[in-house]
Amino acid sequence: MQEETLSPPEPPERRDRVVIRFAGDSGDGMQLAGTRFTETSAVFGNDLATFPNYPAEIRAPQGTLAGVSSFQVHIADWDILTHGDAADVLVAMNPAALKANLKDVAPGGLILVNEDAFDDRNLDKAGYESNPLTDGSLQGFHVLTAPMEELTKIAVKDTGVKGRSVLRSKNFFALGLISWMFNRPTEPILEWVEEKFGSDNPVGAANVAAFRAGFNFGITTEEFHHTYEIPPAKLPAGTYTNVTGNQALAWGLVAGAKAAGLPLFLGSYPITPATSILEAVAQLKHFGAKTFQAEDEIAAIGVSLGTAFAGHLAATTTSGPGLALKGETLSLAIMTELPLIVVDVQRAGPSTGLPTKVEQGDLLMALYGRHGEAPLPVIAAASPSDAFEVAMEAARIAVTYMTPVILMSDGYLANGAEPWRVPDFDALPEFKVEFAREPNTDAGEFLPYIRNERTGARPWAIPGTPGLEHRIGGLEKEANTGNVSYDPENHELMTLQRERKIAAIADDIPEVEVYGPEDAEVLVVSWGSTYGSVRAGVNNAKVLGHDAAHVHLRYLNPFPRNLGSVLNRYHKILVPELNRGQLARVLRGQFLVPTVSLNKVQGVPLMAAEVTKKIIELLEDKS
Repeated sequence: MQEETLSPPEPPERRDRVVIRFAGDSGDGMQLAGTRFTETSAVFGNDLATFPNYPAEIRAPQGTLAGVSSFQVHIADWDILTHGDAADVLVAMNPAALKANLKDVAPGGLILVNEDAFDDRNLDKAGYESNPLTDGSLQGFHVLTAPMEELTKIAVKDTGVKGRSVLRSKNFFALGLISWMFNRPTEPILEWVEEKFGSDNPVGAANVAAFRAGFNFGITTEEFHHTYEIPPAKLPAGTYTNVTGNQALAWGLVAGAKAAGLPLFLGSYPITPATSILEAVAQLKHFGAKTFQAEDEIAAIGVSLGTAFAGHLAATTTSGPGLALKGETLSLAIMTELPLIVVDVQRAGPSTGLPTKVEQGDLLMALYGRHGEAPLPVIAAASPSDAFEVAMEAARIAVTYMTPVILMSDGYLANGAEPWRVPDFDALPEFKVEFAREPNTDAGEFLPYIRNERTGARPWAIPGTPGLEHRIGGLEKEANTGNVSYDPENHELMTLQRERKIAAIADDIPEVEVYGPEDAEVLVVSWGSTYGSVRAGVNNAKVLGHDAAHVHLRYLNPFPRNLGSVLNRYHKILVPELNRGQLARVLRGQFLVPTVSLNKVQGVPLMAAEVTKKIIELLEDKS
């Protein structure tokens, strides 16, 4: 009898990138599995970008489309810009997850399915009339099934976990299988479990057992003949950490306070998706940061403005509904000319809207959403890591020009993650504040509205400073003295002075830089989180033989001083936005240039392919 021999394992298939999406019920732990896969990929050295997508309902019925939660991660051995347009791999923990995400899987992509969840009850909840695993509807995809629930039960039976808790570790089974499939190091995941749960905790032991079971399933299954390898990325030398936009923004606020030589105060009311900024700053008390969770949005900005009056770098964080509530006090900050950072992490609206979904619908509210003539600086972060620099810049502008600043982020940046090269903190710029210490007139008086000749800022005097008693408030001020004034000419003078102060910031910010050929027919203008998709879309168009230029705007009020001349060099101007064309409307009104909008209000990020398609469409239109 001939002895049976096993074929040696095939070497890993090398790829330069892969997009993986974990999807399941909101209780299946997909965010945790995706985050752990992301962290181990960061340790491995890949460049990456993530897109967590949460259900809008807090407790949607289990197994329904409304309750599907997903986490997409794009890893690569080169500098990537987006979380990926289409998933190469979909991990579907139940029928609803498959149905909700199938449209986003690339043709020929791999679908890894928890077959135990595809029973009649779950199929009916998801709206399936037949089982997609057996009815042929998944032809064109590579489908790998695994009895994740049954194998998880077997794996954790000796860990001490009982009852319904037994199946809570099935996300780690899926994580183990995907980790084997893509040759991820297992140590960071196992170390995290022990740090999180402790070595003797039954839940931790169950997660480890399920993870190893999934990893071993990959080794022993006959459905896969090889694994995949995505080598580390060649990034600039330095120390890197993985950050979300909210983490980076919190660190940037603390760094901005240090650069100004001021204590940081953050007063906020919890609101999705801004809440984790408050939580992150609360963990940084050893840097002198103070946090206050207020009873509502109005109280939060009121307390923050009070601390600005008292000499702190003051900030408050919110999302669209909260920004609307803060409008009156924000006007007071403009009238009193005190530095205050208002962070708006945008989400889909109006009203409560889609709290967990992304949109850029607050731009016009940030620019104009106050009564009276009340201009203020507005800046926006472009990526999760960029939020650090933008937070520092908001602090610089606020204290230099004695003005509130609106810093715009959104749900995509807030929850998305990417590697961040940790800066040399000792080399970060400083903009130390000099408080008023003595009277500023020859007569020995202190006049709180005498202005700096360069910046137009008024002096910042701490209450209680001897000899610097002064009056501020919501009523119009008399120029220089700050006394209440109802004089018509004085009101116009003060209105113009506040306006000119904000306009002067244009001389203190960088000019826009054009990416791509200056003689291109199409210029694409982006702001906020559309940066990555737009830049990738422009690059993809070039690969296809279509040239376009790209300008990204960090400063939305005032605009960079050369923006008008740049816009007028191009025949066609494309403005992609996650709204109905708000920036496009502002550009047309201010610079009298024709713009073409690419608008998306679906609660999901812009895709690079959508930008590329629109560029080609404009180039082929010879009108």
